[in-house]
Amino acid sequence: MRPSPVSCTIDLRAPGKHIGHLAIPKITNTAGWASTFIHIASVANGTGPTVLVLAGNHGDEYEGQMAAMRLLQELAPDQVTGRVIVVPVLSPNASKANTRNWPSGANFNRSFPGRPDGPPHEQLADFLTRVLFPMADVVIDMHSGGRSAWFLPCSHMHVVNDPVQRKAMLEGMEAWCSDWHYLYIDINGHGLLPVEAENQGKLVITTELGGGGRTPAPIHRLAWNGLNNVLRHVGVLKGQVQTRASMGLPPAVIIDGRDPGNIVVAPEDGMFEAMLEPGDPVLAGEPVGRLWFMDSPKRPAELLRSPVSGIVVVTKAIPITEQGDCVFVVGTPIDRAALL
Repeated sequence: MRPSPVSCTIDLRAPGKHIGHLAIPKITNTAGWASTFIHIASVANGTGPTVLVLAGNHGDEYEGQMAAMRLLQELAPDQVTGRVIVVPVLSPNASKANTRNWPSGANFNRSFPGRPDGPPHEQLADFLTRVLFPMADVVIDMHSGGRSAWFLPCSHMHVVNDPVQRKAMLEGMEAWCSDWHYLYIDINGHGLLPVEAENQGKLVITTELGGGGRTPAPIHRLAWNGLNNVLRHVGVLKGQVQTRASMGLPPAVIIDGRDPGNIVVAPEDGMFEAMLEPGDPVLAGEPVGRLWFMDSPKRPAELLRSPVSGIVVVTKAIPITEQGDCVFVVGTPIDRAALL
């Protein structure tokens, strides 16, 4: 396979702290020889694991981007045993536009493993696949519901087949010390960043840190404290690892979201009104929201009911709803031992 067209301005193997960028070649109407910059930092000291911290996979998911930029600013080499590589905004043009997808319409989280001779999003995915993932022992990929959805703030994971990798991912997920954890599956296609890292045998830790178009102060604290505790948990950041017990908190609730039938979509266009919030318990058949019809004001709202008894995990944040939009997701609590 041909070499990656993406270049990096820093030596990712050098000790100390270095901040630079990846450059993806592009041609525009204002510059024939140009590049798209994806900023990157490396903080390395001594021998230990390499952790790759990623955010901004989707442009409008800012919670992780701000935590990653703060990490880039504040992390010093003497705090590290090993190496932390940070890419705080994977999709900068989408982030600036407050959109989930790239301006081209590409969903970066469906672009893996990528290819060096593909469009820019596939070139970047290829660089992660063939350069950054092989360097890493741990991959952290921070997400949220973006502006379109409010997701129960949580760390989450795929339930991978390898039992050793699964146990490590479970313990890494729990180290975020969120109130909730979520088990997810691939939805709407393949090519997810976490799946590519998992396929390479990495310890992969992912999140859904709220969303809905704003980032409340408690979410900032969860993003920052959870990220740092995970770095301590995997041994790259010095300091005492916290647990929910050590913080005086009850055990987290693990929610199983692997049944695609628990994702409820709008049967037609309308305005969605949430009647329950993420984290609320719900019974099978109980309404979670309703759909109003602005062009038919005489028509009663249609109640949208939960297919299962469990916990509301996601509700749509934007009221205007198109047919087929996800309006809410429910899941069922699962015992930790069932994953082992």
